[in-house]
Order: sequence, then C-alpha cells, then structure tokens
Amino acid sequence: MDTQKDLSYFRLRLQELLNTSFSEKANDQKFINQRSSWATNAYEGAFQSGNDIEKCNEIANYILFDGLHFSKFDTVFQVVCNEFETIMADEELRPFALKMFRVCEPIFSNYELTDDFAYGYEYDQLYTEITGTIAIWIAENGLQ
Repeated sequence: MDTQKDLSYFRLRLQELLNTSFSEKANDQKFINQRSSWATNAYEGAFQSGNDIEKCNEIANYILFDGLHFSKFDTVFQVVCNEFETIMADEELRPFALKMFRVCEPIFSNYELTDDFAYGYEYDQLYTEITGTIAIWIAENGLQ
C-alpha cells in the first residue's frame, strides 16, 4: 500500500466536499490533515485485517465524512434554488447563496444539527425560517 497516495486521495476527497458544501471548514488545514490521516490509517488497518476494498473504503469514508452529512450551506443553496430561482439567472444562484449563507448562518444556532437533521420535522421549520430571512433581505437590499 502507498500511504502517501492514500493520504492524498482522502485529502482531495475531503477538500472537494468542504469546498462545495462546508466552505466554513474549507481552509481548516488541521481538520483536513487530521481527518485524511485518520481515514488513511483506518483504510490500511481494514485492508491488513483482510477486508475487501469496498469494506475498506466504507470504513475510511465513515471516518473521513463523520459529521459532514448535513450542510448548512447546501441548505441555504437549496432554499435559494427552490424559492428564488425565478428572480435570478442560474449562474447567479451559487454566488447569491454564498452571500445569503453569511446572513442566514445565525439561524442554525437555534437547531441541534445532526447528520440526519434534514430528515426530521425541524428541518421544515428551518427551511421556512431561511426562506423568510432571504425574502426580507431581498426586499430591503434587492438582488445586489
């Protein structure tokens, strides 16, 4: 096994997820290095224990992505795409969602966010709160 190659692989996979869904963690090199290292070690340990490649990947991914299944940004982006897509061009949706993420981030502190939060009843309340916050922001500021 090539530990450096595996470490790079896991680091790149984690960085891609952070860049797209967890921008608040995308520059946290300590977090990225630690998670990548843990995933690499878990993969190698599982492989040396005789597990097949699929199981090794499953074990490593569990460690690599632990706590990263519910994304605040993805939630804001989903609200922007679902509720406000008719008032802006497709290429404006993500940049606008990034702007709204900073506006909406305090709302999330009112909820206990877990990996399966999106499947609970409180998600609808959060979704509605974010929609209202964005609508008010647009009414006060326009789509600048």
